[in-house]
Amino acid sequence: MSRMGETSDMANTGNQGGQGGGGGQASLRETAGQVGEQLRNAGQQAREAATQRYEQLRDQAQDYYQQGREKATEWEQGLEQYVQEKPLQAILIAAGVGVVLGLLWKRS
Repeated sequence: MSRMGETSDMANTGNQGGQGGGGGQASLRETAGQVGEQLRNAGQQAREAATQRYEQLRDQAQDYYQQGREKATEWEQGLEQYVQEKPLQAILIAAGVGVVLGLLWKRS
């Protein structure tokens, strides 16, 4: 009886071996498909993360630009007010700055 069990086990193993080759290719294709899908998902996640970071940086840059414009406008208004209040001092300061810059430029 044990011999008969061994024979049927060998027959089953032989059949599995024949199918195993085809099954191995199918399994390989399935694994390759899964890997491909995982790569696509990883690429999509990376793209979404990069897009999100780009939008954050763009918003931050716009905020900095707007703050810079506001500061420049404040300085301009303050300078105009100073010139209106003290025109002679403003002219003398501008002349002094011009002389210093002229000397620096002439030396270089």
